[in-house]
Amino acid sequence: MLYTRKGCHLCDNARQLVLEVCAENGVAWREVDIDTDPAVRARLSDLTPVVEVDGVQVGYWRIRPELVRLALDTNPGVVGG
Repeated sequence: MLYTRKGCHLCDNARQLVLEVCAENGVAWREVDIDTDPAVRARLSDLTPVVEVDGVQVGYWRIRPELVRLALDTNPGVVGG
């Protein structure tokens, strides 16, 4: 799961990274604009972008691909979202 918001350059970078890492692993993922849900916005606004794998936060702001890969390897077959 990738949590983003419009106009966020770090979100654009994170989107590309998640796209590449998930493609490498054959894993589906989903993107959520935090500004469409007040509860999600309240929880994640200061951290966006945020990546979660199987409900566990694995990165925010500048996402590290090795942490996403490790989370996917730890949860084989997980669908991000």
